[in-house]
Amino acid sequence: MKVKKYVSFAVMLVIIPAVVIGGALIFRERQSAWISLAVAALSCVPVVILYEKKETDARELVLIAAMTALSVVGRVLFAPLPGFKPVTAFVVITAMYFGGEAGFLTGALTALISNFTFGQGPWTPFQMAVWGLTGLLAGVLSSPLRRSRALLLIYGALSGVAFSLIMDIWTVLWADGYLNFPRYAAAVLSSLPFTAVYAVSNVAFLLLLARPIGKILDRVKTKYGIGAAGKK
Repeated sequence: MKVKKYVSFAVMLVIIPAVVIGGALIFRERQSAWISLAVAALSCVPVVILYEKKETDARELVLIAAMTALSVVGRVLFAPLPGFKPVTAFVVITAMYFGGEAGFLTGALTALISNFTFGQGPWTPFQMAVWGLTGLLAGVLSSPLRRSRALLLIYGALSGVAFSLIMDIWTVLWADGYLNFPRYAAAVLSSLPFTAVYAVSNVAFLLLLARPIGKILDRVKTKYGIGAAGKK
């Protein structure tokens, strides 16, 4: 089991970021669709490894798929409000109850699927990676996040800031082909309003959704004997 965990984390922390950054530097916008598909396929690898030969696979995977669908629908429904989206909340909640691998998959697929509405492009792999890593870290911190609402809300706010900072890296790489620090600083400053809105929206949606959805997931898991992915 430890070997599987190491492989899963290597895929999420090393291989996927390398594919995203390497794709941005080498191919720029020309092969963004293929890079997105590669990230989507790699995002499934940790889940497949983790859920191999488990009796409750089907039920748990259905719940993860439902959370992903809610995340996608939530992003689309809040399209008129730029930056104010429930994606991080659904990704974090999924990770808290099903583990970091499930959180990563939910975040990555949310970006890929919802961008069929918002528009696919070279930014999609970065969004997939950032929301995926948000879910992965939430899974690692699942116990303290579930115990402390204050810590959960802080995590949501910091996730919003991190999302904006990393997406600004994509902006600079796309424009210059390398990390131009003066341009990056300018991008960060110009995106401060978006960053603030997204951080606040994360806090608001986690405050609104974490407890009621968490109670539902706990009841379903208890009823069907489903264990958290991160604990298997």
